[in-house]
Amino acid sequence: MSVLSRVYNGGMDLKGKRIAILVDNIYQEMEVWYPLYRFREAGAEVVTIGARAGETYTSKLGYPVVSEKSYEQVSASDFDGVVVPGGFAPDFIRRYSKAKQFVKDLDAQGKLVAAICHGLWVLCSAGILRGRRATCFFAIQDDVVNAGGLYEDAEVVVDRNLVTSRKPDDLPAFCREALRVAGSGAATSTTP
Repeated sequence: MSVLSRVYNGGMDLKGKRIAILVDNIYQEMEVWYPLYRFREAGAEVVTIGARAGETYTSKLGYPVVSEKSYEQVSASDFDGVVVPGGFAPDFIRRYSKAKQFVKDLDAQGKLVAAICHGLWVLCSAGILRGRRATCFFAIQDDVVNAGGLYEDAEVVVDRNLVTSRKPDDLPAFCREALRVAGSGAATSTTP
């Protein structure tokens, strides 16, 4: 890894790491593609996962992403973390028990669980927020609190292996912290 790449990626070399990004229709474009490219730039293998492998899912604006694997084909033991984007896609994603179990298993293994905007709907449904500090898009704050989360209004909140942010404007901080947690394992509880 070049010096420029190490500086740009916050010193993180994620070569050998495997990161899942959950996808479904009506996803928020930036919240899929920005983390996907940032993790790839840091050397990680990024795999898009949806209900059906090979399916094309479209964003809120119609931009396509193809799911490389299905929930049936993946196991948390084969990944080092997951990114759950926002948009309306999380409401579809959380309807699949295998998707929720995948997120829950990654969390139980202390691996990166990163969610932004409405992506926290999946975390609520997976039952992993009780007693955990988190942020989200303001409209789903009640959902996070009702799931037992300790809501904070901040651009990024890190609680051990959990990294959360509110909206696309927070993506630089979200990706910086997600890369850091993925590269170092579970982090201490911080709000940068």
